[in-house]
Amino acid sequence: MNIKWLALFGLVFGLITCTPKVAEEVAKTTVKTPEKSIALDEDLSPCPKFKDAPNPDQAEEDYVLYRDFLKVNNLPRAFELWKKVYAVAPAADGKRNTVYSDGIFFYEFFITQTEDSIKREEYIDAVFELYDQIEGCYPQAGGYVDARRAFDYYYKYPNRKSKIEIYKLFKKSIDRDGLKVNDFAINPFTALLVELQQEGVIDNTEAKKYEGLIREIIANGLKKCEGVYCERWKVINDYAPERLRAFEAVKDFYDCDYYKNQYFKDFEVAQTDCDTIRLVFSRLRWGGCPNEDPVMAQVIAAGNKNCVEETAPGAAKQGYDCLRNADYDCALEQFKKAADEAPDATRKADLLLLISKIYYSHLRNFPLARTWALRASEVRPSWGEPYMLIGRLYASSGPLCGPGTGWDSQVVTWVAIDMWNKAKQVDASVAKEAIKYIERYTQYMPSVEDIFSRKLQEGGRFFVPCWIQESTTIRAAPRN
Repeated sequence: MNIKWLALFGLVFGLITCTPKVAEEVAKTTVKTPEKSIALDEDLSPCPKFKDAPNPDQAEEDYVLYRDFLKVNNLPRAFELWKKVYAVAPAADGKRNTVYSDGIFFYEFFITQTEDSIKREEYIDAVFELYDQIEGCYPQAGGYVDARRAFDYYYKYPNRKSKIEIYKLFKKSIDRDGLKVNDFAINPFTALLVELQQEGVIDNTEAKKYEGLIREIIANGLKKCEGVYCERWKVINDYAPERLRAFEAVKDFYDCDYYKNQYFKDFEVAQTDCDTIRLVFSRLRWGGCPNEDPVMAQVIAAGNKNCVEETAPGAAKQGYDCLRNADYDCALEQFKKAADEAPDATRKADLLLLISKIYYSHLRNFPLARTWALRASEVRPSWGEPYMLIGRLYASSGPLCGPGTGWDSQVVTWVAIDMWNKAKQVDASVAKEAIKYIERYTQYMPSVEDIFSRKLQEGGRFFVPCWIQESTTIRAAPRN
């Protein structure tokens, strides 16, 4: 299909937690899509074609001319000629939907150029009417039209459809096209799947079905892609699997093998670190791994060798017992009680930060993780660890704050770096680690061009939305 107007390629971008690579880049972006037309192997479109026009030669000439004017960005002249072609031969040669998709391009441009709300709604209506015509004239397009409709509702006109209606359009497209579904549908569909399951709108059975299908589609896309499409599938692979990790908070959603594949690598690089051992053990237990499992046995052995068993009586000990058994509600209840009873500020802050880590690592609740980290910092103001954790929360929020690489996800790096700077200012013991994170994530800040294109200036103030809700200083990534 001629879809050069395709924009806002949905991603990377979750999570909930993300890898320390592009997870923080995730947001909407504009991706130029190579022109591609539907080629029909058998029947031509039943809609009016060049040969059906009163003057076929003139219709073809007007088609070539308006396409040429489009290439040199002479939109007024191109549109005048396009209207002539659309009136007599909207199906062109009957093999491609170029005229319809170019019409969508024109009307989307007009939408950006008008402040007249009535005109704007008329143009939007024209866009969706053209989608209807593509579907009627090119049934071989499969789920493409449903995916395009859903994509536009999700990113451009969310006031026109509810989340569940948009989700159902994406689902219809995926059900029709299967592994061959258009790549631009994956990230927004993934985001909606997670959100609607968390809201109780769709049940776990449906969520599991499409979670598995999303992974199959991505694997197939990466395997069979060519050229620029491989880059697009890589972006999707950076986002969707991370966003799907939100389902880790759902008991019995994933099995033991999933948690071994997801977490054992963390244990392998930190086999003597007790925080890591406890995290991995708890995740494996949450996934139902038995103690006899070889991987679980390794983790247990490392814990017995390197980690001193919590001996403090009362709520703290009960909290650790609950945590080991992956009973997170119980663990939170007991650790909160232990924090209230803590004999000194250091112990209290340690417990408050532990509560924050449970919300972060186990329950994927970023706002509550920040709340409890801040409480820890209030109790122990000269401690840098709470700010280090908040920085990681922000850096991991790309998939939550914008499904796609680009601006919406890159801006989270500003507030993340703010936190790491604060951590090293208040606590010299974390300075080395903070500098490491700052250097890593500085490269993912928005570019000078992105900042300028939004009529912003370096050094100015910017409010980061989403769950973060923080003001920060605008900075540009260093040029290569």
